[in-house]
Amino acid sequence: SWRLGEVPGDWRKVNVTPIFKKGKKENPGNYRLVSLTSVLGKVMEQLILETISRHMKNKKVIRSSQHGFTKVKGEISLIAYDEGSIPFNIFINDPYDGAECTLSKFADDVKPGEVAGSTDGCTAIQRALERLENRAERNLMKFNKGKCQALHLWRNNPMHQYMLEANRLESSFAEKNLGGLLVDTKLNMSQQCALAAKKADGILGCIRRSVASRSREVILSLLSALVRPHLEYYVQFWAPQYRRDMDILESIQQRVM
Repeated sequence: SWRLGEVPGDWRKVNVTPIFKKGKKENPGNYRLVSLTSVLGKVMEQLILETISRHMKNKKVIRSSQHGFTKVKGEISLIAYDEGSIPFNIFINDPYDGAECTLSKFADDVKPGEVAGSTDGCTAIQRALERLENRAERNLMKFNKGKCQALHLWRNNPMHQYMLEANRLESSFAEKNLGGLLVDTKLNMSQQCALAAKKADGILGCIRRSVASRSREVILSLLSALVRPHLEYYVQFWAPQYRRDMDILESIQQRVM
């Protein structure tokens, strides 16, 4: 295979498992397909990947706006993905040439943003959306319109109505950032604190119901592995500012004690 530059037929066979993400379970679009491929094929892929990655880094092929599937960068620079889909990054590397507003990418997600205090700012965002439309059409790609929404931040926002593929984008009071952080229109992170506490509390409840041992060592190990990640995930950005939010997070730890 290495000498001939061909992939053996057996390596092309995969076991595909659909993993439910969110939304309605009867909608096939709400599942992520995970493929289990040949172990030998993965080893060979890694050897080739290292060479390609080194070349791309030295030549600065991937634009700085991409934060997914890249080393060092991840959710904090915009870390759910490690280095992986290099061909995919190359494929979507150029759809944003000439954009007039700030664009951030995380894997196959993209987020245009601009100060919209004037007509020029709103126009720049709309033009960026139109460029994205044109690039997607040329590459036979489609936007998931159900996941495309506009988040108007802070007070005195003109609440401009943006269009994507001839459809008006719905306004949202809170949206998850490309890396998973819940951002609301007030930027106070209260909703993110409540969401983190809810997830941690749910895991804590599962531990209490399913683990018979009440040994301090066992409980602390489970808390560190299963509960703390939900309380500390992305905390560099959403660290609570208000006493009420701090109390919500502290209540989880008090339940443990």
